Amino acid sequence: MKRRDFLTGSSFGLIALAVQGDAADGADEPIIDIHQHVGYTGRSDEALIAHQRAMGATMTVLLPAGRPVITASTHEGVSNGLQAQCLGNEECRRLARANRHAFAFGANEVPDLADATTIIEGYLRRGAVIIGEQKFGVECDSPEMERIYHLAEVHHVPVLMHWQFQMYNYGFERFYKMLDKYRRVNFIGHAQTWWANIDQNNHDQSVMYPKGPVTVGGVTDRYLSDYANMYGDLSAGSGLNALTRDEGFTRDFLVRHQNKLLFGSDCTDVEGSGPACQGAQTIAAIRRLAANKSIERKLLYQNAKTLLRL
Repeated sequence: MKRRDFLTGSSFGLIALAVQGDAADGADEPIIDIHQHVGYTGRSDEALIAHQRAMGATMTVLLPAGRPVITASTHEGVSNGLQAQCLGNEECRRLARANRHAFAFGANEVPDLADATTIIEGYLRRGAVIIGEQKFGVECDSPEMERIYHLAEVHHVPVLMHWQFQMYNYGFERFYKMLDKYRRVNFIGHAQTWWANIDQNNHDQSVMYPKGPVTVGGVTDRYLSDYANMYGDLSAGSGLNALTRDEGFTRDFLVRHQNKLLFGSDCTDVEGSGPACQGAQTIAAIRRLAANKSIERKLLYQNAKTLLRL
């Protein structure tokens, strides 16, 4: 064995022992975080693991980037690394395999590459539990994306979609056609356009983090209500903004969609707690706004466990 390989293996082993020791202390209430990244804005594996432990996540899903390429779908490279230095399939798989009790991994690729589905399928066969996050400049109902939806249908895994107006996954208002066509595929909505459209009065799609009162009946609200195969990822600043902008609306929203919403952090910090950690703030908001303990546990744990078969 080469010295570099030995040191890498030893490092993963030490990380695994550290996490195992922490898990042995026991968390009375497990939390599944469906949205984290390896290498996020340069964060080390050790810092990521410490962050997840501090936040209280007992299982974390690592979402890879596609390979770095210069194409229109990556905005000529701007979107490489999910526009955040995130690492790819192999890095996520290796970290998850070194810490099986604490991490699972997804599979991803730039969708309009000729071998995209071949790459994704290879990692699904190696244990990936989800496709995503799909964060590329393509039409949501393009043939390239439909190939990915079909692959998800074959392998019985969900697809996590990053919705961002005029940037990622174009055509949010048309996505109902895909929900109808691929009823056996579970989709998870995420990011600015997804969460802005909980509001029926969200008329300016260029506003990424709208504030103020929410009127029931936005496109996102309807997708969650009308389609059994549509779920919501509560992660990132967009999810936290949606939870906190109108807490009266949110309390009812969490009741109505209690079986469709899943906690994710998608935060880049190293603290894992307090006001500096977006994920910790999201957990606190869920605990404060959920109508009862049963709903809280669904959002923080049970929905993800069931949907991702963790």
